[in-house]
Formats: sequence, structure tokens, C-alpha cells
Amino acid sequence: MITRAPFAKMNGLGNEIIVADMRGRADRITPQAAIALDRDPATKFDQIMAIHSPHSDGTDAYVEIINSDGTHAQTCGNGMRCVVQALSAQTGKREFSLETIAGILTASEHPDGQISVDMGRPHFEWQEIPLSEPFHDTRKIELQIGPIDAPVLHSPSVVSMGNPHAIFWVDQDVWNYDLERFGPMLENHPMFPERANISIAHVTSRNAITLRTWERGAGITRACGSAACAAGVSAARTDRTDRAVTVTVPGGPLVIEWLENDHVLMTGPAEWEFSGSLDPQNGNWARSEDAQGAA
Repeated sequence: MITRAPFAKMNGLGNEIIVADMRGRADRITPQAAIALDRDPATKFDQIMAIHSPHSDGTDAYVEIINSDGTHAQTCGNGMRCVVQALSAQTGKREFSLETIAGILTASEHPDGQISVDMGRPHFEWQEIPLSEPFHDTRKIELQIGPIDAPVLHSPSVVSMGNPHAIFWVDQDVWNYDLERFGPMLENHPMFPERANISIAHVTSRNAITLRTWERGAGITRACGSAACAAGVSAARTDRTDRAVTVTVPGGPLVIEWLENDHVLMTGPAEWEFSGSLDPQNGNWARSEDAQGAA
């Protein structure tokens, strides 16, 4: 008999997250359950962060990341901050080592409630991102949207933060571009065999970037932590900014630091909305407070 799993509906700067506690269980949240949860306005999400028992010694948990279309993601910075806040509230710990399919991340909650996640090292080689054809210099690749002689978007920087990212640099307000139209075309462009997160970035100073992101498998999002890291690293790599920047996404600011050890540190908030329980098989759920919901 399938028993329900406890979950918290949370957000990281408006990036809608479900943190589900699957520890001690052999089952997993099915794609059908994820799609059902996303269809309900109360539980609509960008990512599910399913916390499983540790797979490796020395780690606190294994985190499976599920997109709103039922596919899997390698990493999610905003979701990781929500996981840390949830685990910290439950255990009283402040330091965590969390494993994903992209590797092991370390994270900590600060006394002011801000949470830092070490997102690991960026990867710049074309086959690591991956791209479908070789590019010697991934700071700027040949890819554009619009007329050949007057493209709307062109020459993105590409990088992997455990998941593939393309950053298009613009000189205008990021809201002037129809990302809702361009995003799905670029996400599924043949250049990206594993699809890609697509961002529009406007550098406003040596330490500030504004960013909008079409998230692979989720669509338009108010915040994408790995995209903020990708933009910060790519901006420094192309000498648009210094190595420490504030990346302002629609949901608010994230502090991104590309450290001397080549790791990328992301710092920002997480927010709890409500708790409940869910059926990992079909997505039926109920609130903890009043046992109401889509059950």
C-alpha cells in the first residue's frame, strides 16, 4: 500500500518549489504525479526536490529534482536553498552535504536566514555542456534568433552548471524581449542535445546583472539559481563584470561569487508557504493544517 509522503510548498525568490520527504522509502515520485501536482493551482511548481536517504557516505541526503513536465533536472539552486531551510528547521543543523545526479553540493544556512549553496565548478568545454557541434570558445557561439542581418538575440555564452545554459547578452531591458516565444524554440534547438536553460542578461555595472530565464522543462520562471550562476560566471569570463555580482531575477536578488577555487557560491533566501502530504504515485495531496486539497 502506497503511503503519503510529507511535503512543504516553498519558494526561492518566487521559483516555486515542492520539497518532498521520501527518506526511508523505496518508491519515487512518478512523472504522472508531478504533472498532476503542477496542474493544481495550489501546488503548481517549477521543481520538486525529492529528498531521499543518502546514497553516499558523508552526505545528508540524496536529492532527486523533477521538473513540472515530469522530466528530471541535474541541479536547481533555488530548490537547494529550500531543501536546506526545510532540513535545518527539522534537524537544527546549519551545514549540509547534498548529493544530486550532478554531484555533491555543500550548503549552509546563515543566522540571518540567507542560505549559501556551493554549486560546484562551471564547465566550459563544448562536449561537457553539451553542444551538438564543436566550439573552441564557448564564451560566444554562433546561434541567433531573427533575421540574419538583424538578429533579435545572438552569440550566447554557454556553460554547464551541472545543467546546460545559454546566456544571451542584451543592451536593453530584459523585459523588452519575448522570452515566452523564443524560450521554447531555443531550449529545443538542435545545438542542445539535452535541451538548455535559456537566459536573457543585461549587465548594468561591473557587479550587477538583471536576468530572465526560460527554464528547461519548466518554462518561464521568476528565479533560476543555476542560471544566475551561469550568468555570473559567463559575465566574468567575458570581462563584462567582476567575479562577485548581484544577479537580479524577477523574484529578487541573488549574490553570485565565482571563487578562486573555481567553485560558484550562490546566496539568497527561501520561503515556506504551507505543508501537506502527497501520494507519490498519482499526485493526490492534502494540506497538513486542514486536510483540504486535491485529495
